[in-house]
Amino acid sequence: MTALPALVVALPLLAACVLLGLGVKLPRVVADAIATTAALAVTVLTAVLLVGVQHGRVVSWLGGQRPDGARSLGIVMAADGLNTTLALLASFLTTCALVYSWRYFQAVEARYHAMMLLFLTGMLGFLLTGDLFTLFVFFELMSGVAYALTGYRVEEADSVQGALNFGVVNSLGAYFTLMGIGLLYARGGQLGLAQLGVALDGKPADALVLAAFVLVCTGLLVKAAAVPFHFWLADAHAVAPTPVCVLFSGVMVELGVYGVLRVRRTVFGGVLDDGAFARVLLVLGIGSALLGAVLCFTQRHLKRLLAYSTIAHTGLFLCGLAAADGAAGTGFVLAVAGHAGAKAALFLLVGVLKDRYGSVDEDELFGKCGHSRLEGGLFVLAALVLAGLPPFGVAFGNDVAEHALEHTGYGWLVAVSVVVTAVTAAAVLRAGLGVYFGLGRPPRRDDGERTDGTDEEPETGGRIERTPATMTGAIVAVLATALAVPWLRGAAVTAGRQEADRAGYLHDVLPAAGSPGSLPPATAEWTSSGLLFSGITVLLALGIAAAALWPHRLPSWPRPVRAALDVLHRGHSGHVGDYVAWLLVGVTVLTALVRL
Repeated sequence: MTALPALVVALPLLAACVLLGLGVKLPRVVADAIATTAALAVTVLTAVLLVGVQHGRVVSWLGGQRPDGARSLGIVMAADGLNTTLALLASFLTTCALVYSWRYFQAVEARYHAMMLLFLTGMLGFLLTGDLFTLFVFFELMSGVAYALTGYRVEEADSVQGALNFGVVNSLGAYFTLMGIGLLYARGGQLGLAQLGVALDGKPADALVLAAFVLVCTGLLVKAAAVPFHFWLADAHAVAPTPVCVLFSGVMVELGVYGVLRVRRTVFGGVLDDGAFARVLLVLGIGSALLGAVLCFTQRHLKRLLAYSTIAHTGLFLCGLAAADGAAGTGFVLAVAGHAGAKAALFLLVGVLKDRYGSVDEDELFGKCGHSRLEGGLFVLAALVLAGLPPFGVAFGNDVAEHALEHTGYGWLVAVSVVVTAVTAAAVLRAGLGVYFGLGRPPRRDDGERTDGTDEEPETGGRIERTPATMTGAIVAVLATALAVPWLRGAAVTAGRQEADRAGYLHDVLPAAGSPGSLPPATAEWTSSGLLFSGITVLLALGIAAAALWPHRLPSWPRPVRAALDVLHRGHSGHVGDYVAWLLVGVTVLTALVRL
């Protein structure tokens, strides 16, 4: 069992090397088969590893270089319920994205498959490593491949611009993280997460420690697309190939949240006050949730609409983790899994629209897809899952997290969750009901302030008339994941309890550093209030969607509101200089929140 974490990371890396070495000589079907088989094998291995960690963490020292007391030279991999569950999600989504790609790209070279597997390698290594510098290395591997995948259609100017914005902003965030790692190494003389945690325990939270926390978290929050570090996300989603968007929104963004949680708990858990960390999460989370919801609802470009929805849900994830206990971690796992399945299905369905009609513009597609009843039903079902339709993943995760928040004095966040979830789901419902079922009043084509999605180049090489079975199968598989999440509550509870058990993590990695901890309590059960709020959210989402589809029954937006929306949209200008300026503003805000 101790060899599994390293094997999980090594397998997709080796398969990617094979594809790069032999790709020119391999037929397309063989490249598809090798990549998909490798991703599926990793999925099976992570599932086996997830069963193993239910009985305790699986710790593996690469090369047998075990620690000497609280110090070590070797690199450790530490698998627990939280990172293994996310690793399983990443490998499963990659498998589905590769299956969808079989018929999605008419002509694709093996380097695409290799990059997808390298991206999976970066995500798995980022999750399973117990070393801060190794975490940064895998962070950069994941990022570098993500830039290339975003600009995969290099012949298109928009793809190059989106990849450039993505690369510049995330690279600057990575430089901040590397500086923070340097400060921590100067203070603790170690790079392991547990080793640094032991070295900092009992020390004052002086300026160097706080600066290190801010710098390390900056790069992770950029990856999480938390406001105001979020500007790159919509630009990247708008131009990246649809299968890649599944990984971006479904798991990569959530890995940024995981990184912040892991670093804070393990490295800074003994020196950083819980109140300060909760303040950071609440401010950034509420800002992300509200801004993401507004921008989502005012979009007509379907891929950007879904991207802003991801920002809003990421904000809710950050707010839910403010409780800082096992139940919060459990709710995070359930909500992330539900969100990933529903959002992946929506992106894949939008990909079908793009290659059938050459457009992802909600207004232009209005009423054109009436013959696609199956796809329309799947789209609406995925939107309802995002709205918190019980008893599925997003609703269950939100209920568990909100119940944890009530015990820590943050129960008022339930209102924020209801409003944000309803507004983002209403935007998706509005699009689905209008595009597939022609409900509502035909839109006016006179809104020049919102980015449209017309004149999109199909990625299948030509317009598809019938959706291939492999593409439909991938859509159904990821959506079924969102529906099946409540049956994974046992694994989610273990993940939450192990995440909150800092003492146990330190002891399992460094047995000589202290005594084993005890797992904190955590449960995952429906509450009557959770069911009530889920029902209210769904009804509110349906009501808002109806109001948007039949706007003549409501007064138009007041002039100040329209002016504010115009400012928001102009702020997302696509100019990388503006995005870098906002990143620096975010670092300043983060520093102020920690210093208060």
